[in-house]
Amino acid sequence: MAWRAFPRTTALSRVLGRRCRVHACAVLGDLPQDLAFNDEPSYVKIGSNCVLREGVTIHRGTKPGTSTIVGDNCFLMANSHLAHNVQLGNGVIIANGALLAGYVEVGERAFISGNAVIHQFTRIGRLAMLSGCSGIGKDVPPFCTTVGVCRNRIAGLNVVGLRRAGIGPEDRQAIRGAIKVLYRSGLNVSQALERIKKEFPQPAVQEICAFIEASKRGICTMRDEAEEEAE
Repeated sequence: MAWRAFPRTTALSRVLGRRCRVHACAVLGDLPQDLAFNDEPSYVKIGSNCVLREGVTIHRGTKPGTSTIVGDNCFLMANSHLAHNVQLGNGVIIANGALLAGYVEVGERAFISGNAVIHQFTRIGRLAMLSGCSGIGKDVPPFCTTVGVCRNRIAGLNVVGLRRAGIGPEDRQAIRGAIKVLYRSGLNVSQALERIKKEFPQPAVQEICAFIEASKRGICTMRDEAEEEAE
């Protein structure tokens, strides 16, 4: 079922981009599940070429004039949920049953696996990959993967995603080195960032640094070597 794009001047609570496909029982632009909501105008804005499968729910912004935003080329699988004021970058994939609370921000081409749950105000970096049943309440740096059925833990890098995104071997090696400094050097986050900035000038690594410096909730920790050996 294809919906037409509504003009941006419409009084409706949702704006749907071109060539989107909306499947049965999807709910777009309903009232936010927020006790502070005062029934004032707010919106859902969805980009072009998005697929919204059965039972997807996307709630409008909670404060007057604010929006829940979905970028272009996003794929939301069955029964996934975006709460009020969520922001998805372009090319984000959200698998079945994943739940994003209010004000969550997801970077471009991130992949959120089935039944993952993300706490409000949490940020997911570009090309990050969340494993199934992840519980995330701290920011996930760009290019990282999380541990499934575990809370706020990084497993390593999303190597496949980096390759598919065209990030070359030298940049991938720099990212790997920066993550090692961040999580395995014994330095605190501030000290690690200072060292990373000096040792790895690559733009992708500097993106990681900027993401972490902007974090308000802190970032996920990494599983230790004993956990890796036990798998």
